[in-house]
Amino acid sequence: MQATMGLSHGKGIIITGPSPFDSLPVDCISTIISFTSPRDACIAASVSKTFESAVKSDSLWEKFLPSEYSSLIPQYSRVFSSKKELYFALCVEPLLIEDGKKSFWLEKASGKRCIMLSPKEVSITWGSSPEYWQWISIPESRFEKIAELIDVCWFEIRGGMHTRYLSPGTRYSVYIVFKTKNGCPGLGDSPVDAGVGLVGQESSQKLIYFVGPRGRGRRRDVTRPEAREDGWMEAELGQFYNDSCCDDTSISVVKTNTPNWKSGLIIQGFEFRPAKSR
Repeated sequence: MQATMGLSHGKGIIITGPSPFDSLPVDCISTIISFTSPRDACIAASVSKTFESAVKSDSLWEKFLPSEYSSLIPQYSRVFSSKKELYFALCVEPLLIEDGKKSFWLEKASGKRCIMLSPKEVSITWGSSPEYWQWISIPESRFEKIAELIDVCWFEIRGGMHTRYLSPGTRYSVYIVFKTKNGCPGLGDSPVDAGVGLVGQESSQKLIYFVGPRGRGRRRDVTRPEAREDGWMEAELGQFYNDSCCDDTSISVVKTNTPNWKSGLIIQGFEFRPAKSR
């Protein structure tokens, strides 16, 4: 292992030789690294051959896996050669849980839990009336059935989820994941009320666009949607802090202050994932 022992004229003095860490048992190094994060572990693997061996340890990656990981393995059609391989599969291949009503995966850098809630798990006003909403199946959706807005005047979606499905001590952002058809008439360019919070506490409130007007008609105080890598769009509804996984969340997406008919919105779900650092 190489260590930087000092500075000379603004440059590091590199002294090649054994590191004090190289004398530690590999299991001990693995245990130390397990108190960091998956991202830090991958960085540590580049420090030395000893660290590289330590980072390959199943005991290390088991610390980053969810406690119920053994019950998730049967959903995969292959055998994993290591806990590290399983970890990265859970990061890039979301699994359906709760009878297909939720999609679960891990954030790659931190190992934090992420959830997408099926639209079947929320309350959609007139959602059971096929002349207003239809439940469709499309190959690019994670869920068997998702919601398509046909025509309504009263647009209102409310729901929530218990925080036990999420990681404690973490601030989460909640997104509505959707696609639009024909510009989402009556709804796409109009600000929509959105709220997110914990039941019993004051919710954060904001305005979102599903499409958004161009030019001077665009309002700066309204959150615009963003394109995702999976071909869907998303708009952030708000944030909340999950302290100890003992609360219920509440989410709302409402547009009831205009009498015009609204259509052309396809909702895949509502995604909970760790908020971006600011």
